[in-house]
Amino acid sequence: MSDDNPADADASAGDEFETELARARDLLDGDDIDAVHVGVVRDGEVDTTFAQRTDDDADGAGLRALALLAAHVRLVAGEAGVEPSTVAGDAATLAGQVEQIPASTDQIPDE
Repeated sequence: MSDDNPADADASAGDEFETELARARDLLDGDDIDAVHVGVVRDGEVDTTFAQRTDDDADGAGLRALALLAAHVRLVAGEAGVEPSTVAGDAATLAGQVEQIPASTDQIPDE
């Protein structure tokens, strides 16, 4: 007989989420942020925003945006247990198939 309790797993997942949320809020409070990309999912709907500080250096701004994208690709790959190149390839394919960024999972095109 196992001592595993589903309620304990739910509480643990909730605690982990709260920890990550607090970490994100702490990061956003910093004065040394150059750029930020945030995606929030509520009931299957996705809200996303991107902002960056710039000193009129188009190359630097582009590199910051790419660095944020690369960090996101690595994060998604880690969560999915696949190589970053797989996620990047899938994202590039999806980007070529959509005319606008989907606001919900219902708007993602079928393969």
